[in-house]
Amino acid sequence: MPPSTAKQSGPQHAQNMHNLMTVKETAEYLRIPLPTVYYLVQRGQLPAIQIGGRWRVKKDLMDRDILRKEEEGQPTVLVVDDDTGLQQMFKLFLKKQGFARIVVGTGKEAIAAMQKQKFELCFLDLQLPDTTGDEIYKEAKDIQPGMPIVIITGYPDSQMLDNILKLGPVTVLKKPLKVEALQKTMQMLGHKVNEKAKVA
Repeated sequence: MPPSTAKQSGPQHAQNMHNLMTVKETAEYLRIPLPTVYYLVQRGQLPAIQIGGRWRVKKDLMDRDILRKEEEGQPTVLVVDDDTGLQQMFKLFLKKQGFARIVVGTGKEAIAAMQKQKFELCFLDLQLPDTTGDEIYKEAKDIQPGMPIVIITGYPDSQMLDNILKLGPVTVLKKPLKVEALQKTMQMLGHKVNEKAKVA
């Protein structure tokens, strides 16, 4: 290796190592819980690599992603539920949090919306008037594989939920929904929320 190349690799290596943050450092830097960082890393939502069996987060790429998201504004959320009361609750909650939102009541409308635009998060009810929630879940993952889907159900022991769990881990919110549960779920998925915002 030529001397000039060796001289360049030293500072470059040091810079790369300085750019890598531990999971704990990332949690402190982003001011979010440690388990949330692990969750985001494992889902590929934070730029990370494994070194010696431990995760290291690339600070420059993370900063760039955060800056881009802040410039783009809050993410767009899709809500799929035919309960008009819950629809209103989601509309008020997401509006007060500053999230863009699309609220639909059927599986057909949900698929059409996902084919039309990208969503960063989806709340999906299992009981829909025109189809089953597990079928919509499968179609949604085909259309937008990286979109986190939170299941809403009053029947956590249903066969539909079992079918979804066979495809991988999923976040489930049990009805009746509470605002506090929505806030915690949004935070767990890495979104900032205003805990003081009330839904009247």
